[in-house]
Amino acid sequence: MSSVLIVDDLISIHEMLEAVIQPTGFATAFATDGEKALARYKAEKFDLVLADIDMKPMDGITLLKRLKLYDPSSVIIIMTAYASTESAIQALKFGAFDYLQKPFKVDELISTLKRGIEYKRLACEREAGAAPVAAKAGEIEAGLVGESPKIKRLIAQLKKLAASHTPVLLTGEVGTGHITVAELLHAAGHEAKGSMVRIDCRLSSEQSLRDGLLGQNGAGGMWVHQARGGTLFLQHLQCLPLPIQTGLVSVLRNNIGSIRLICSSEEDLEKLTEEGKFNEELFYRVAAMPVTLPSLRDRPEDIPYIIKQAAGRTVNPQFDTRQIEFTEDAMTTLRSYRWPGNMEELIQVISQVLSTSTTRVVTSAQLPLRVHEPKDWPTLADYLAGQEKQYVARMVHACGGDKVKAATLLGIDPKKIA
Repeated sequence: MSSVLIVDDLISIHEMLEAVIQPTGFATAFATDGEKALARYKAEKFDLVLADIDMKPMDGITLLKRLKLYDPSSVIIIMTAYASTESAIQALKFGAFDYLQKPFKVDELISTLKRGIEYKRLACEREAGAAPVAAKAGEIEAGLVGESPKIKRLIAQLKKLAASHTPVLLTGEVGTGHITVAELLHAAGHEAKGSMVRIDCRLSSEQSLRDGLLGQNGAGGMWVHQARGGTLFLQHLQCLPLPIQTGLVSVLRNNIGSIRLICSSEEDLEKLTEEGKFNEELFYRVAAMPVTLPSLRDRPEDIPYIIKQAAGRTVNPQFDTRQIEFTEDAMTTLRSYRWPGNMEELIQVISQVLSTSTTRVVTSAQLPLRVHEPKDWPTLADYLAGQEKQYVARMVHACGGDKVKAATLLGIDPKKIA
């Protein structure tokens, strides 16, 4: 029999909840304040905690924080008066499973308790299967190559998240590998046996998002049903229309535990939330575990490893691309470029160069013109300040030593370049 610890400073609430909950098969226990609840939980360990948010001396939020600190796997449902809904939403930020608004309906209460128990059951199953997931975590290292401190920290973080069911929010610039990381998390987790449903909120119409995500009565649409037992990946979440965001909150509440949710955004969702441009409750439900993907310019030492990985996936009719080498000058050029498209742009450039190269050694001159842009690209101010000779020299370097190409860009006679 599943057990529920009810925490409220009103005895009348205890009596009412006991009369409603016990007939449905739950064992109930009670505490009148946060301190007593914490002591009783440590002594007896309950399946669920149902706590009021407005208590003294320890309120529900403080109890939530302390319970999560003691037992991260604890499942806590917060009860709140309608006027303090904002505080209940904040509780999601600190790990609450869900919240109930007073006065709540009996069927809503029982349904929420049952979802909490199901979530607890699935969490125990995932913990029991942690060893197989840990074994598959090696796929993350194979998919994200490099030796920089930033990529090592990211890999370590993803390995921990692979065995978890916590929603993940991937942030970072365009091209930093949102899709790759989402696929690796799915493949290395318990959800690998299910489907991964990938939805691009930027490209999907509002009607298709409504049909695919929301469905009827908050149960979820076709995409949600397809993702049950697997992963739902929502790309460019910042583009999800506000009316769909509101409906998605209900869908996520009704499907906690049945799907692994991964979202990505190139914009700061917390800032959008503060500006009223993103649903606050949805933000706290999807951003429980934010993961920032580093830009390529912050880890240039990883470029040789990414090149090697890309070489193994590229075909050249004349050579085995894995045997093609880059000169030191070419590598310097690649490390100096700012890579606005990040890793995806690098892979695109390398694939193009390797598939068309007629030699086994790639020089700087064989790289696309745009990647020759050095970090200290000369400005018009340099030229006006009388540094014409330095300006021209930098442009020649940017063009891989090709004086004719540099002269064309500068609009001068090549003969004038010494």
